[in-house]
Amino acid sequence: MNLSPRAKLRLLGILPLIFFFAQGVHYWRIDQSGQMLWMCNVGNLLLAMGLFLENRRVIRLSAIWMIPGLFVWVIYVVLAWGVFFTSTIVHVGGITVAMIALRKVGMDRAAWRWAFGWYLVVQLASRFVTSPELNVNLAHAVHSGWEGSFASYWTFWLGLTVITAAVLWLSGLLLWSIWPADGLRNISREGANTQNKRAKAY
Repeated sequence: MNLSPRAKLRLLGILPLIFFFAQGVHYWRIDQSGQMLWMCNVGNLLLAMGLFLENRRVIRLSAIWMIPGLFVWVIYVVLAWGVFFTSTIVHVGGITVAMIALRKVGMDRAAWRWAFGWYLVVQLASRFVTSPELNVNLAHAVHSGWEGSFASYWTFWLGLTVITAAVLWLSGLLLWSIWPADGLRNISREGANTQNKRAKAY
């Protein structure tokens, strides 16, 4: 079957959707469905939607989140609890699909702002719809073990928000330096022009 590049990109969205639902089944079985609102988990759903709808902005903002998400997962899950199958495919599989997609759509300099806005929306939703005991996206309390470093939750939240914005900016900058959207567009245009010249020559 000879599929167009656009069709291949859309079909790629099936993978993060599978990752998301696999993780959802895991948390449903242990009665912790609220954990699905962690940025890494819901990010796979967002990536799938971006690929299905061919929405470059959505693909880019979800891809940016895969980088800090992977590091946080390694430090606070893998090193502390070990490796679990569904958690691994969400983080390792998710970032792999995101990088493949970015090779096609590229990264722009403004995408980190959308990634930051998405974070604020999801964190707010986590505060209202998830259990405080889960502390999803640190939306309810200071991270365990850090209580002595902050006078209140809102002091912690402000510091976390500033650090998050900085990390997302750096992640976006890194991805832009590898796959700049403008550069990919120029390459595509040059390729299209070359094909048109060849067609005229024949």
